[in-house]
Amino acid sequence: MEIPETDIDSVKKRLARAQGQLGGIIRMLDEGRQCTDVLTQMAAAQSAINRAAFSLIASGIANCTQDEAGEQDLAKLEKAFLALS
Repeated sequence: MEIPETDIDSVKKRLARAQGQLGGIIRMLDEGRQCTDVLTQMAAAQSAINRAAFSLIASGIANCTQDEAGEQDLAKLEKAFLALS
């Protein structure tokens, strides 16, 4: 099943934000910034990635976890959630 384009756009925006944060973290490391500052930014980037993943799961649950007959496949749903842990 395909994920609706509007949902993909939202996830891509979140991931682009995380990508920018990761670039900032690399610069911080190159500049020798304080460990606590770097870790704070790493937590923010991780949160942005998690939010993108949860958004994809939430919006795509009906599309991503169906079997060929259009029925919800609980094993696929469980696998999708476990991929985030």
